[in-house]
Amino acid sequence: MAYSRRLILIGFGMSLLVWCFQLSNAVASNVNVMSYGAKPDGKTESTKAFLKAWGVVCGSAAAATMYIPKGRFLLKAVEFRGPCRNRVTVQIDGTLVAPANNYWGLGNSGYWILFVKINRLAVYGGTIDAKGAAFWACKTSGKTCPVGARSLTFNWVNDGIVSGLTSINSQATHLVINSCNNVVVRNVRVIAPDQSPNTDGIHVQGSTGVTITGATLKTGDDCISIGPGTKNLFMKNIKCGPGHGVSIGSLGKDTKEAGVENVTLTNAVLSGSDNGVRIKSWARPSNSFVTNVLFQNIIMSNVKNPIMIDQNYCPNNKGLTYRNIKGTSATPEAITFDCSSTKPCTGIRLQDIKLTYNNKAATSSCKNIRGTEAGLLIPDSCL
Repeated sequence: MAYSRRLILIGFGMSLLVWCFQLSNAVASNVNVMSYGAKPDGKTESTKAFLKAWGVVCGSAAAATMYIPKGRFLLKAVEFRGPCRNRVTVQIDGTLVAPANNYWGLGNSGYWILFVKINRLAVYGGTIDAKGAAFWACKTSGKTCPVGARSLTFNWVNDGIVSGLTSINSQATHLVINSCNNVVVRNVRVIAPDQSPNTDGIHVQGSTGVTITGATLKTGDDCISIGPGTKNLFMKNIKCGPGHGVSIGSLGKDTKEAGVENVTLTNAVLSGSDNGVRIKSWARPSNSFVTNVLFQNIIMSNVKNPIMIDQNYCPNNKGLTYRNIKGTSATPEAITFDCSSTKPCTGIRLQDIKLTYNNKAATSSCKNIRGTEAGLLIPDSCL
């Protein structure tokens, strides 16, 4: 009888331990940064509090959320590093602000908010304000300046989401997707003055399976830039301008460099941008390449250089389709294909293009390019 009671007590104790363990995980599933000392006043530096909250969330056996409530939270350069034990969500209802009076400290780091080596990461909502004006002033003055900080970076993130985020006044690129797999970027807004240097909206590099939808991008550089090693990139419902358009490159900086393949941009509006859809490369030999690219269903509104390939020596460009691109050019020449004599652009297809300049047909120019055409073409094809 006593033995049976001992078994019952042991069983009850084990159940209590399991219940306590489950309860601790449930508590860890929603972690408010203010519980660890973060202050929503925009003045008190909260980096350490964010890192403490991240440690709890990343270490949780159950899926967990780091919650940033309404208010303004001051952050220095911060690295949120994995691997984490389970799925992690960062829910931002407030605004993250960078130090306004120390652009050197942030700029020397090269990043502001960095996520590294995490699987199943989602960042939702909120605003990040990098206070980039002082850094831009340094850059335009010709003085010695730090390299500049990217506002939000995913490095080696798999199965990631960035949704509903607004990024303003980044020192350098607003959002970087680097060496990632299966990342979705949706309904983000990027805002910086049109003369702010090197403030690319979204940069994708060395990544596979990235999808960008519903983005509104107003920048001082490329709205979207696509770097070496990008594969299977899909972009839809993009609004760009001001900015430098949607660019593949610059490529060919290194002699041995990964190429870009399987890229689609569809249903986009570019307004007042310095370029439309562009492929650009360094004027030096390289084994890099661009292949299987589709630009379609695009409206250009007063865009300089709506369609452009600027390739002096490399990379190899082939299998590029431009379909249903219409609107107005801000320059007389709306289509420019400047390809290498040693590595011509091949497999280029123009279909249903109508681009005008001052209510007249624009012009086009072609160097070292081979391709086909179909449908209405304004300006006349130079293929």
